[in-house]
Amino acid sequence: MRYKGVENFAHGQPERLGVLITNLGTPDEPTPGALRRYLKEFLSDPRVVEVPRLLWWLILNGVILRIRPRRSAEAYRKVWKEDGSPLLIHTKNQCQAISERLHAKYGDHVVVRYAMRYGNPSIASALDDLQAQGVRRLVVLPLYPQYSASTSASTFDALSRDYRQRRWLPDLRFISHYPDYPPYIEAMASQIEAFWAANGRSNMLLLSYHGVPLKYLHRGDPYHCECHKTSRLLAERLGLGADQYMTTFQSRFGREPWLQPYTDETLKSLPAKGVKSVDVFCPGFSADCLETIEEIDEENREYFLEAGGDSFAYIPALNSEPAHIDALVQLIEDNLSGWPVSAGETEMLAQSLKSALDRGASQ
Repeated sequence: MRYKGVENFAHGQPERLGVLITNLGTPDEPTPGALRRYLKEFLSDPRVVEVPRLLWWLILNGVILRIRPRRSAEAYRKVWKEDGSPLLIHTKNQCQAISERLHAKYGDHVVVRYAMRYGNPSIASALDDLQAQGVRRLVVLPLYPQYSASTSASTFDALSRDYRQRRWLPDLRFISHYPDYPPYIEAMASQIEAFWAANGRSNMLLLSYHGVPLKYLHRGDPYHCECHKTSRLLAERLGLGADQYMTTFQSRFGREPWLQPYTDETLKSLPAKGVKSVDVFCPGFSADCLETIEEIDEENREYFLEAGGDSFAYIPALNSEPAHIDALVQLIEDNLSGWPVSAGETEMLAQSLKSALDRGASQ
């Protein structure tokens, strides 16, 4: 086997520290062809769909990929921007903001890049770039606050698969989750309070998370528990009573049971229970995307108002808000503990390596 390396690698070059942030992914364009490629990659991941492979291959290729790409393309066209999908734009902006913060403190010795688990830019292309930049220590931060095997573990799978083909592996730290990280809780609370100050406050705060099949919970996935923990801590910070907020789950797919209560069914039922105004926030989404813009702020808004609700408000995701960037930078720095990141430390390591190589060459 030939392992991937860097041609004419210059031994003794300064070692740099890398930060890779990742998110789920996006099609390259809002067309059926692009959605077919994206959905095939996404739905072929055994971490995402835990169904016997042959059976799922037949369902995916024989049914889903014949029908869903066109429907999904229509939804993506509603939210698509000139620069691409909202998720791609926000992730780029988050990467830039994190890079600026770390560069101001550590200079050129820290390199920050972003990648998508599915679609482009790929994790493999980001790792190529980081390797070419001389990154020997790498912090990977998937932007999923609550851990699930279908998200965080899938990202680790992609990293592991890539590094099995590389000649030189970096020191690696992988941040698998941060559901109760105080700066993250504070960033969300500040976002919600600022929205309420500008727009008023509804009867109910609905905290909607992406759903996963119920069987994943029964098999030991902590996602459901971590979502409820985030909700509880956020509600405590906001001073909400148990009757002033709810935790629900959206974006279910297929006929099997998923985590409940479902967001759409909850919104349809609330007006009959006397809840006529609702604010919706999505703590599990680090950036606005199809699921928050089209599914929540359009589709689910309609469900609530048609059921008799008077007022529906979607509170935007944290995106590149300063408090969110502060939280992510602090989380990254917490995971740099013990690693050399200053100019003096990295130069000293480079000189030590160069001296060792010179001694070896002279012997």
